[in-house]
Amino acid sequence: MEQFLGMLNAQLVLFVYIAVGMLCKKLGIIDEIAKKKMTDFILKITLPCMIFNSFNQTLTPEILRKTGLALLVSTCIAVMSYVIGKFAYNRFPEEQKHIMQYCTLVNNSGFLGLPLVSAVFGTEGLLYASIFILPNRVMMWTAGLSIFTESEAKRKRAANQGGSASALDPAEEKLRQKKEHRKNLIHNVVLNPALVAVYLGLIRRLFDLPFPAFMDSAISKIGAITSPLSMMIIGGMLIGVRLRDLFDFAALYQSLFRLILLPVIALAIMRLLHFDPVLTGTSLILTGMPAGSTSVLLATQYGGDERFASKLVISSTLLSLITAPLLMLLI
Repeated sequence: MEQFLGMLNAQLVLFVYIAVGMLCKKLGIIDEIAKKKMTDFILKITLPCMIFNSFNQTLTPEILRKTGLALLVSTCIAVMSYVIGKFAYNRFPEEQKHIMQYCTLVNNSGFLGLPLVSAVFGTEGLLYASIFILPNRVMMWTAGLSIFTESEAKRKRAANQGGSASALDPAEEKLRQKKEHRKNLIHNVVLNPALVAVYLGLIRRLFDLPFPAFMDSAISKIGAITSPLSMMIIGGMLIGVRLRDLFDFAALYQSLFRLILLPVIALAIMRLLHFDPVLTGTSLILTGMPAGSTSVLLATQYGGDERFASKLVISSTLLSLITAPLLMLLI
């Protein structure tokens, strides 16, 4: 019950941030250009600062053991998410199926999950969360990216069969995709700002590197604005969206897997491993996060259904504001 009340309080605070974001969008303070700039600012500056600050504590053998368990569970969930996505959406059109696969595989654990964990469980939970998101981020830019590239390749092959000319030889096209995939993998996994913050935080703690107090304070305060800013952006997304258009069968079906089934599976694994409440709550929050907003970006980049991807992201985000506190009752 204590975790539930903590999550409920955190969610009510987030609702206030969302309302402010909606007001800012209504007043024209946040437009599309501002939204993009704020998102870049969060992903490249404030979120890495918040993650780096979570390592500002002694890494005891017990904490290292718990982070290892978090990494194990997260890896299992990432693999299961991929397998479930392969079979759960075969009834839907191909154009929707690959987006639903991606939204099941990749969630919004960084943009939304980390601020929530920080609000409920503090720096201890945020430390575990910083490690927990690693497999999800790797899957995002490996298996997740391949979902969109394969879908784009299918569309191109279908277009070429219907036309008179062929673009690239299939072997050449496959080689080009592999090169592009490798380039994206290096850039988005190895050089991703949030993951770089994890590497730097681990190095600092493992080697106990000295750090000026004023820098610690500045990084902590910069990281603290992540939660308000991210929720304001989500609030801005809701303006002009009719709720009845969001919750169709496809959106509810995908949210069932993303927000309920996967967290319940994660909880079963954590019960078997006898996780403590903080580690359990952290893992449950991150597993139960809504569809990743990168689905919209990739759908746009690879010629997918951008509107359908946006609908899945917004609908699952709204539903998660209800399901996330309820998950805390299961701890």
